Amino acid sequence: MSEPIVPGAELISEVRSVEPGRRPAGFTQEQLDWVPWVEPIRRADADEQQAPLLEGDRGIGPYFRVLARNAGVLAHRSGNDKEIFYGRGGLGRAERELAATVTSRHNGCEYCASVHSRFTTALSKRGDDVQRLLDEGNGVRIDERWDAIVDFVDALAANPPRADHTHIERLRGQGLTDTEIHDLVLSTASFSWANRLMLTLGEPEVPQAS
Repeated sequence: MSEPIVPGAELISEVRSVEPGRRPAGFTQEQLDWVPWVEPIRRADADEQQAPLLEGDRGIGPYFRVLARNAGVLAHRSGNDKEIFYGRGGLGRAERELAATVTSRHNGCEYCASVHSRFTTALSKRGDDVQRLLDEGNGVRIDERWDAIVDFVDALAANPPRADHTHIERLRGQGLTDTEIHDLVLSTASFSWANRLMLTLGEPEVPQAS
C-alpha cells in the first residue's frame, strides 16, 4: 500500500531546527536570522512571475523566497508594505515602526520585533525607550504620546480586538489626526498578519559568530 500524499509535502524541506543555544533569549534589537520550515525558492529556479519579486536584497533572504511560492500574495504583500511604511504624509515613519514593534511584541514574534525595533530606534533616536518596551512589554510607561500609541496598538492587535473610542480620543488628545490614526491601524493590521506568517513558517535564530 502506497503512502498517503500529504498536500504540500513536496515543500517540506530537510532544514535543520534551530539549536537550543541559538534561540533568542528574549526580545532584542540585535539582528536575528530566520530559519524556514518550508523550502525557499532558489533565485535561480524562480519562474517569470516569481523572479521580479526576488530582485535586490530582499530576494536573498529565505522569508521572501518562501513567500514567493505564492507570487500573487507576495506581490500584494510587498505593495501594502511599501504604502503603509513609506507612504508620504500622515503619521511619521518612526511611529509607524513603533506600531509594528508593539504588534510584534504582543504577538510574540521575536524576529519581527527585532527588525522593527531597530527601525524605531534609528528613526526616533530613542533606543533606551524602545529597549524598555521590548524588555517590559506593552504595559511599559514611557511618555503620554507613546503610551497612547502603545495602548491603542496593543488593544487593536488583541484577538478579539479591545480597541475602542476611548483609545481614539486619547490619541486625538495627543494631537494625532484621523489620517495618522488610520496609519496606525494599517501598520497594526499589516503586522498582525506578518507576525502570523513568520511564526508559522519558521523560527528566529541568533546568528553564528564569525
